[in-house]
Amino acid sequence: MPETNNRRLLQGNEAIVHGALAAGCRFFAGYPITPASEIAEQLSVLLPGVDGTFIQMEDEIASIGAVIGASLAGSKAMTATSGPGFSLMQENLGFACVAEVPCVIVNVMRGGPSTGLPTCPAQGDVQMARWGTHGDHPIIVLAVSSVSDSFSITVKAFNLSEKYRVPVILLSDEVVAHTRECVELPDQSDIKVVDRIRPSMPPDWYKPYEGDTRGVPPMAPFGEGYRHHVTGLIHDELGFPTQNSREIEAFHERITQKICRGFPEIQMTKGFMLDDAEVVVIAYGSVTRPAMRAVQEARENGVKAGLLQLITLFPFPRRTVSPLLQQCRAVLVPEMNLGQISREVQRVNQYDCRIVKHNRVDGQFITPMEIFKKLVKL
Repeated sequence: MPETNNRRLLQGNEAIVHGALAAGCRFFAGYPITPASEIAEQLSVLLPGVDGTFIQMEDEIASIGAVIGASLAGSKAMTATSGPGFSLMQENLGFACVAEVPCVIVNVMRGGPSTGLPTCPAQGDVQMARWGTHGDHPIIVLAVSSVSDSFSITVKAFNLSEKYRVPVILLSDEVVAHTRECVELPDQSDIKVVDRIRPSMPPDWYKPYEGDTRGVPPMAPFGEGYRHHVTGLIHDELGFPTQNSREIEAFHERITQKICRGFPEIQMTKGFMLDDAEVVVIAYGSVTRPAMRAVQEARENGVKAGLLQLITLFPFPRRTVSPLLQQCRAVLVPEMNLGQISREVQRVNQYDCRIVKHNRVDGQFITPMEIFKKLVKL
């Protein structure tokens, strides 16, 4: 690879930082926690250089509260944590969902529950990312599998958050976070950056929760003359609490449908050797790479194997997974948990396809050989 100014030796956590800055992130509030601390450390150095703001908060509850406030004031904002801190953020995450506050929350997963295994990889927070905060709520959950992914998918996380006015959860894990690789970062001019829609009407006509044709309300920053009322209660188009059943139902329908309408761009996957595959591995996060190696080994041994990498975990990419279940006789889902995405695969399986799990929860990595042996048996 020729030397260029954009070639960097980066950890996964550092690539997330560069992706956030490229997407326009200018505010970070967080609290140190293994294995996510490098994100805060790097942003504390780099944000001031781009007129951004870094604040180390007293805890994770305050961190996401500050992120919500910064976003309401007009900044692209994020925080980063791991499982225990992510648990503490759930109440304010629900507030961000109901108030439609765009923000990015990075969760670098580690072994749990509770303090668990702080320095070991795991993928035990998948269902928590989707359902951790209470009530029916739309949310987008993405997963990174490499250092390069950590940059590009962070950009996409911010773009989706801004476009749909929704929190986006970005899941990494200890392996991806601390893997160091040489990557070629794109020029800023080549990076697509999406900004939230600002109101086009005068302040007197502004309704902060009146959706456009996509169901996404324009968002005026605090302090620019537009009136706001922000609450965690179910609210009408002006933001004031309501007990009107029609307004309540319309609110829930709108915040759900705005995500459903965006499925074609929100639900992202990558396929490898799938055209004639008879057995398929469905993987995400750091397990993707050993799965890819295992598929290559299986092909060399006469097994028609393929790999589907899930980038979007929720909303679950059913429209991509279902045709594979119809095509294949078996699907293997390797995860560093007891089977959280395999449940989703099984849920959408309406065919004779056999769904097989391969799980580890001992703080150790899933190896290519483990996956290869399962594929050969299938």
